Amino acid sequence: MAGNIWSYQDASGHRPGTELTGFRVEAIDGSVGTVDEHSDEAGASWLVVDTGGRIFGKHVLLPAGVISSVDFDATTLYVARTKREIKNAPEFDREKHIRDDEYHRELASYYGAPHT
Repeated sequence: MAGNIWSYQDASGHRPGTELTGFRVEAIDGSVGTVDEHSDEAGASWLVVDTGGRIFGKHVLLPAGVISSVDFDATTLYVARTKREIKNAPEFDREKHIRDDEYHRELASYYGAPHT
């Protein structure tokens, strides 16, 4: 993937400053959950997605660079990954997210960004 995985792709149609919480998240092969929280920080943008379900659901952190498009009318984000890739992603860890750069490198690598 070209560019920074922590930045929205120009072609995604993302509008900086737009509230994305509550948007549905659609993977290549179907619905995967909803946006629980997000950040638009330049070069460090991300989404926390609730994959749903009390028993098997979890929260995962998605780098903004995996968003292929945003449909504001349908309040839906389209992700260039499969449901399986997202559901098998490491679970969101707020403490590591705040304090651990290695956590972000591991996530970027999981989603296919080059190692830095």
